[in-house]
Amino acid sequence: MPAIKHIFNELRYDMTRKIADGGMGVVYEAHQLGAGNFRKVVAVKLIREEYSAIEEFQNNFIGEARLVADLIHTNIVQTYHLGQVGGQYFMVMEFVRGVNLEQFLELHRKRGKPVPVDLAAFIVSRVARGLTYAHSKCDTEGRHLNIVHRDIGPKNVMIAFEGDVKLTDFGIAKALDLMYNEEGKVIAGKDEYLSPEQASYAITDARADLFPLGIVLTELLLGRNIFRSADRAQSRRNILALPIPKFGSIRPEIEPRLEAIIQRALQRDRDKRYQTASEMLTDLELYLYSDRYGPTNEKLGVYLKELCGVRDPVVPALSTRPV
Repeated sequence: MPAIKHIFNELRYDMTRKIADGGMGVVYEAHQLGAGNFRKVVAVKLIREEYSAIEEFQNNFIGEARLVADLIHTNIVQTYHLGQVGGQYFMVMEFVRGVNLEQFLELHRKRGKPVPVDLAAFIVSRVARGLTYAHSKCDTEGRHLNIVHRDIGPKNVMIAFEGDVKLTDFGIAKALDLMYNEEGKVIAGKDEYLSPEQASYAITDARADLFPLGIVLTELLLGRNIFRSADRAQSRRNILALPIPKFGSIRPEIEPRLEAIIQRALQRDRDKRYQTASEMLTDLELYLYSDRYGPTNEKLGVYLKELCGVRDPVVPALSTRPV
């Protein structure tokens, strides 16, 4: 890290510590430095040199940065800058002090407690809110970008200690004129969080993000992904053919209104599924708020701090993961 620290110091970034190390890249916590002792905490995703040299990988990484540069929304992790140094590409992103949903679920497993039903629905509603914005995004010329994230899953959803829920990692997203894409030849996404379209090599649209969002909701409610298998191919087969249970029979607190939302999100026929993230968001908010005072960011933040056993959180989580 000393060499990296020196290079980034020249770029006015003080790399304070490594927070994730993956096969293709490393994520650092850093301070962006400016005049008058200005310091801003950011996350820097640095791609390894061998991957930065691959044209296809460059196209995807640069495409991700270009795609998310103008996605400015409270429920999406913001990207500030794309750069290249010493033959390696890097991305400067919003630093989210909190946990991702995978860590959130693991904390509940360790404590032997389920995620509260209302908070599970609230978290997913905030992701749907971010997707509503991304799916509706147009470029500066007014052309609809047709963004599809294609990698909705617990690792790519952050919860800040303040209670904000943020979608991250558009690394395999597709959009008009921006992303390298081989749909029909390869499967983009993780096997146990695919839509049926992805699992069957079909061309996707925004509805492909709503089926895995339904999976995330059921995983929060049950503590497990019903489609996951140790065998990747079996996970894909489960996505395509596993009978969808009545989730209220597995966890009685799942009332009929929430059951209906889950069942519609998990329709394999995308014409019968929610047609937009906005529709799913509306149903979730009606469920949460139509007859009661429902959860808020503040309530989720307090819950997360108590879950983590911290009063003044100092242990950060990733604002992105290595690609």
